[in-house]
Amino acid sequence: MSRRARPAGGPNQPKAPAGQSRRSGHPSGPVGLLRRSLQARVMATVIVVSATALFGIGLGLMHQVRTGVFNARLADILTDAARSALGVQDNFDASSVGSPITAETLARDTIGSIASGGASAAAVSLLPPPTGGPGAISAIFTVPELWNLASAELRAAADTPGQQVWQSVAIPLPGGQTTPGVAVAEAVNLMSTNYALVMIYDLTPEQATMDMISQVLVVSAAGVFLTVVLVTWLVTHQAVRPVREAAHVAAKLANGALGERIPVRGHDEMATLAASFNEMAASLQRQIGQLQDLSNLQRRFVSDVSHELRTPLATIRMAGDMIHAARDGFPPDVARSAELLANQLDRFDALLADLLEISRFDAGAAQLDTERVDLRAVVGWELDAVAPLAQDRGVRLISQLPDSPALAEVDTRRISRIVRNLVVNAIEHAEGGPVWVRLAASPTAVAVSVEDHGVGLSPTQAARVFDRFWRADRARSRTTGGTGLGLAIALEDTNLHGGSLEVAGQTAVGTVFRLVVPKEVGRQTGPPPLSLELTETGKTVAK
Repeated sequence: MSRRARPAGGPNQPKAPAGQSRRSGHPSGPVGLLRRSLQARVMATVIVVSATALFGIGLGLMHQVRTGVFNARLADILTDAARSALGVQDNFDASSVGSPITAETLARDTIGSIASGGASAAAVSLLPPPTGGPGAISAIFTVPELWNLASAELRAAADTPGQQVWQSVAIPLPGGQTTPGVAVAEAVNLMSTNYALVMIYDLTPEQATMDMISQVLVVSAAGVFLTVVLVTWLVTHQAVRPVREAAHVAAKLANGALGERIPVRGHDEMATLAASFNEMAASLQRQIGQLQDLSNLQRRFVSDVSHELRTPLATIRMAGDMIHAARDGFPPDVARSAELLANQLDRFDALLADLLEISRFDAGAAQLDTERVDLRAVVGWELDAVAPLAQDRGVRLISQLPDSPALAEVDTRRISRIVRNLVVNAIEHAEGGPVWVRLAASPTAVAVSVEDHGVGLSPTQAARVFDRFWRADRARSRTTGGTGLGLAIALEDTNLHGGSLEVAGQTAVGTVFRLVVPKEVGRQTGPPPLSLELTETGKTVAK
């Protein structure tokens, strides 16, 4: 069964978490909008700041206006109450009373004249002292429902003629509602007894004025708020639109649309920025085009040279094999030269094979020929194949394979090549120490790890270990005649399977490679069955 090559890591790309945009990776909803949009953040800031400011200013103005209106009305009330109390006292002083009956008649007439006269009080009451007294008259009031609005403390405080005391009260209205009012109490003397003259003043007109002012302030604040928001939106839209266009064009450029440009409007700073951006994009397009041409030329050169060298190499190989077969009849120095010729021809042949394989990857022509196999057998074949090399280097190969089959849908040739490259690489750098080869399977994936405890790798070296023709130590002797392409090809083979090939190491401690492939092509691997760590030293490098 044949399958076309896929981009590296295609089946294993992580899904965007719930509540996040799959395209951008940012959370969706209002929070995501605020993170993605500069205009939204500015608008949110303006709304919060202006609403807070208007609310604070509105509360301050309402407090100042309410205090001013109330104080002005209170001054008028206290003046009117003082004038009324003075009139009552003068009337009491000008009348001669000899008994409580005549005193009560005089008080009722006086209170009635005040209520129907020039006083603006809604209700007037004449209340006896709490302790009563000999000859004290009963309470007199013009509105029975309101006489008890004044508290006992207020009435008790009005015990000295000429001294005013007041308090705010709630005047009941029909339907259970109330309206604000003020109760003013002042002592008047009648027959040597101090009575509390209590007058209730209605503040309904002032409350209506305050309600009207409140409505005007609310409507004005809403108008100002909407105006600020609209002006801010217009300004930020004009400022952000060019930036948004630049970001959109930049995203297209990043996706390969190198011909995209920003529209230039006017001659302001944004127009200058757009023109500069377009010049930069044009320069990048030229340079990228040159690099692409150079890269295509390089790939074509490698591919053509590799193919063209196959024919002369085959001829040289035939001649070399004949010379190598007859080396026993040659003098020792000529026989040695025949062996060296055969070895170098093997290296040359391996290099051409690797170059041809790389050219197929670059051209997108690499394909998978998959079959369902037990990877225990694949690993066993490769360990047997490299056993002579390990013996020559004094390296002990230790394998840990599962008891149950590790079946997976793979291209056997490519998986074998990956395992062989990893094991040979470990033998070369093990410095005589053991090499551990482990195999494990999970419900979704199969993993192979190859671990050595030789020269190791630094983090910088580990980041470049899969680069083509890269070697950690170019001066290091290589007995296996490597081409510097083995790990790069291993990575490409892994990507074809939709798996992962990772490395971790520590200088002078060791290195571990981990290959993970899905059990079925096109499926996700899930959590790796093996850890990416150096286990035999007791020191974890990575997980």
